[in-house]
Amino acid sequence: MPGDCCKPDYDLHFDDESARKDLLVYRADGPDGSTRRLLDVLIAEGVTDASLLDIGAGIGIVQLELLAAGAARSLDVDASRAYLSVAETEAAERGFADRTAYRHGDFVALADEIPPADVVTLDRVICCYPDVRSLVSRSAAHALRLYGLVYPVDRWWTRGVARVMNCLDGLRRSDYRMHIHSQALVDRLVREAGFEQRYHHAGKVWQTVVYQRVRAPATTSVAAGLAGATP
Repeated sequence: MPGDCCKPDYDLHFDDESARKDLLVYRADGPDGSTRRLLDVLIAEGVTDASLLDIGAGIGIVQLELLAAGAARSLDVDASRAYLSVAETEAAERGFADRTAYRHGDFVALADEIPPADVVTLDRVICCYPDVRSLVSRSAAHALRLYGLVYPVDRWWTRGVARVMNCLDGLRRSDYRMHIHSQALVDRLVREAGFEQRYHHAGKVWQTVVYQRVRAPATTSVAAGLAGATP
């Protein structure tokens, strides 16, 4: 698979302490700006009785909020065991245990085993992943109706900050790297998967984008799922 040699140990970099801190912030303040915008747009587009695939879901903020808004079920795929554990525990405490499922690992590697969903989200995920072509193409192919992203704006200041952070990580002998992927490339990959853009908001650092499917996906397994989906 392209880029395997460049992928960090996500279990190491997204650990128990980080997960607990993120949960405390979410419990105190709720979803932050870019995530809140993503949720508001998805809810406005309609998530009642929808299935959700949340890739790189972290502590499960998107799934918790969309389940509370009427989504039927969710699947959380994450490369960090610590974050999966926190997400599963928090969902159970909120009464969503029977509507949630979890898979540990790299979504690109697992994609053939993952069923399609009405809504697919990647909230601050593609900036952590080197092979943007595979991640965006394969995840978009799994979205039956809506596809939502939050990722860094492609500007000189975000590229500069990423270079500094990556240099510091290199000095610390960390294998983690932040990636500022081309907005034009990401948009093209999503459109090639059969979508048109419904919403875009660019802040100083993060941009929130939501797409709606306008034609069936090309891959056979996902196309079959779309054909059998309830309108």
